[in-house]
Amino acid sequence: MNASTTTGMTGITGTSAAGYHIRSKNAGPFWLTIDVFCDDTATYQRLCDEPRLGRDAIARLLHTRPDGVKTFHIEALNVIKISLPRPVVQGALDDRDMHGAQWANLVRESLQGA
Repeated sequence: MNASTTTGMTGITGTSAAGYHIRSKNAGPFWLTIDVFCDDTATYQRLCDEPRLGRDAIARLLHTRPDGVKTFHIEALNVIKISLPRPVVQGALDDRDMHGAQWANLVRESLQGA
């Protein structure tokens, strides 16, 4: 599948032909949130069952503990929301991504072909 990747000023990134877009954002000084916006119910259902969006897979991908990963399935909006603790407090000297913008790309890359 050779789909085009879209990015915009809103920070949303995704594979348009796959029917979803992913955004990561700062959720306060201690948490990051990754939102998966699905274009339709069928895509939402498919991604709800996707093992690469499961707690253990996300924890491995983002180098965190599985028990800290929280996943919310919001069927009315066709959105999957994933929240996890930041590796360091926002704004600390070791913080390399103050707004959480890079996390969406990691998840998007892991879902290629999904």
